[in-house]
Amino acid sequence: MRAEVVAIGTELLLGQIVDTNSSWMGEQLALAGIDSLHQTKVGDNADRIRGAIELALSRSDAVICCGGLGPTQDDITRDVIADLMGVELVLDEEIADRIRSMFERRGRTMPANNLSQAMVPVGASTMAQQPGTAPGLVAPIGSQVIYAVPGVPREMREMVLGTVIPDLRRRSGETAVIRSRVLRTWGESESGLAELLADRIDELDADRSRTLAFLASGIEGIKVRVTAKAADEAAALAVLDEEEQHLRSLLGELVFGLDDETMEHAVLDLLRSRGLTLAVAESLTGGLLATRLTDVPGASDVFRGGIVSYATDVKHELLDVPAGPVVSAAAAEAMAVGARTRLGADVGLSTTGVAGPTEQEGQPVGTVHLGIAIGDEVFSRQLHLPGDRTQIRQFSVISVLDLFRRHLVA
Repeated sequence: MRAEVVAIGTELLLGQIVDTNSSWMGEQLALAGIDSLHQTKVGDNADRIRGAIELALSRSDAVICCGGLGPTQDDITRDVIADLMGVELVLDEEIADRIRSMFERRGRTMPANNLSQAMVPVGASTMAQQPGTAPGLVAPIGSQVIYAVPGVPREMREMVLGTVIPDLRRRSGETAVIRSRVLRTWGESESGLAELLADRIDELDADRSRTLAFLASGIEGIKVRVTAKAADEAAALAVLDEEEQHLRSLLGELVFGLDDETMEHAVLDLLRSRGLTLAVAESLTGGLLATRLTDVPGASDVFRGGIVSYATDVKHELLDVPAGPVVSAAAAEAMAVGARTRLGADVGLSTTGVAGPTEQEGQPVGTVHLGIAIGDEVFSRQLHLPGDRTQIRQFSVISVLDLFRRHLVA
């Protein structure tokens, strides 16, 4: 069973609204074991909508049309579906009464144009769920089917979960499920990961039970997504467990987390497991490091706090950074020790460098020093990071966390 999503609305093409509906529906189809190989966006034009649906029907068993079910002149999805079915639209009195009641409950009179939402193609049925004024449609075309749901996310989701997914599963006669797991990595490029996993990718070309894909995610690193299709949940999870272990053996310490686990989660969990507390001192990152750490619920268990030592004299007076350049390994190490000492933590991390737009102390933009103080060890790492001011700051944050993480797990 293959299902395709056609998102309808000129506002989607103009970028006025981000199409999160299609991605959500794609996820639900995958969870239900329904293959979805294409998604399309099309504007509010009858000929183009018809063409998009016809193309979708040529390569799929079912099409989910999202949007264009409102009461205005540009809401023409139901008209196009009726045309494709070769039937007329007729007024569904029950739906009309339901819409009137919605307006009456709000103390308002229903505008006449809302009656257009009660027009249903002959042979189509409406969905039981109707949280708004637009009813969803189930329109059979031979052995295939078109579903039409509103573009309002809350309304769409109720109909997809309540009618579309159960109906697709019934029509498919299959009970297969598709599940995914994401391994999050830092420290290697997308092409580098592809090279490391080249042999495994070749092996999986002949194995239809699982697939691998890469997703470059900027400051979140490179994600390696494993997808498994199996008869049931337990079997799919078993495949994912097996593949995860295999990939970890190939990628080693490049992997820092799974699914939604960020670098901050990983570092905070490591600190907890070792009974350590953390403090940070930031210069070029200006509080971003502390922000990312405190964005994680429960961070207060191990995170003592941070010092934004942006001005040079603050570094000298508050953190005991010695006289001399502040974009240096010595400054980064002193900042890490100073943060640990001032805030009474077991570990101190620091960031100092040149975020731009111009060089500083003779150092080019992108020069960054990261400091770590833990136990009797005090060390630093110099990096030359690419990008603009914002990117350099963000990359500095995840880089110092990763440097510390690798030190702990080494």
